[in-house]
Amino acid sequence: MPRSRTTSLVTAALAVASAALAVVTTGPATAAAACENGYVALTYDDGPNPSTTQALLTALRNANARATFFNTGQRVQQNPALARAQVTAGHWVANHSWSHPHLTQLSAAQMNQELSQTQTAIAQATGVTPRLFRPPYGETNGTLQSVEAQLGLREIIWTVDSQDWNNASTAQIVAAANSLQPGGIILMHDAYQTTINAVPQIVANLAARGLCPGMISPSTGRAVAPDGNGGTDPGPASCTATYAETQRWGDRFNGQVTIRAGSAAITSWTSTVTLSGGQRVSTTWNGSPTWDSSGTVMTMRPNGNGALAPGASTSFGFTVMANGTWTAPAVTCRTP
Repeated sequence: MPRSRTTSLVTAALAVASAALAVVTTGPATAAAACENGYVALTYDDGPNPSTTQALLTALRNANARATFFNTGQRVQQNPALARAQVTAGHWVANHSWSHPHLTQLSAAQMNQELSQTQTAIAQATGVTPRLFRPPYGETNGTLQSVEAQLGLREIIWTVDSQDWNNASTAQIVAAANSLQPGGIILMHDAYQTTINAVPQIVANLAARGLCPGMISPSTGRAVAPDGNGGTDPGPASCTATYAETQRWGDRFNGQVTIRAGSAAITSWTSTVTLSGGQRVSTTWNGSPTWDSSGTVMTMRPNGNGALAPGASTSFGFTVMANGTWTAPAVTCRTP
């Protein structure tokens, strides 16, 4: 082969290698530069929705964006596979009440049931126990915030309302997102094609401003950089609670709650058991219970060492006097 041809090939090969090296070494810096002005949170309420959730997940994937889904318990119970798909796709799932009522018009016990049932439904469907809660309509008060605290939930409202629920067009939704500031949160809904259509332009406009979609910090309630751990929420070690009826008689039944640690060890746990109707607990075992003023919400803590290794479990039980109501209690778990 002529020397000039050999030299040309070597030069070309070195150029290709150099270019490849440049891609590898500058990629992370470029990604960091893209988010140089911080993070915002894209949030979608009221799902999962059989008509829109999958299309919304596709739009977010194509835009390389992650979001927080504030799901209602009823819809999660009806569509558990869609809730799992949200987590599998790398998004965060959060609590938006069971039936989307005006919570401030309910009693503390009713509030607790709305939130705790949703915690259980999401945990059972996805394996993730939410740490964030958005009150329907953004309505809140001190009683609700006390219930949220008991369940280990951080209340999240929003800084920008997209107005998609108010028939906003795709262009109007995109324009609303343009007003997001670092740490901000935009309210959208998992229900409208206009909202899905807005995703690529929202993400492109954010990138042009040096902003990226991120997660909501359970500590501060502001948008921060994603944790990189898929759909799970970051922060202290977590636990889940699973209920099972173990025995039934004509007037009562026995229930068992299994407490399981997440991927990290926990030093203790607190579980709530919310009864329905005129139900009352007559006996408990393997735990130390306390009660709210209504007698319908039992808070159970370990009666000894509550530490659990990653993935390990323990259980406690109780007898419920049914008083004509055989609905299974709603259960939740949180770490102190």
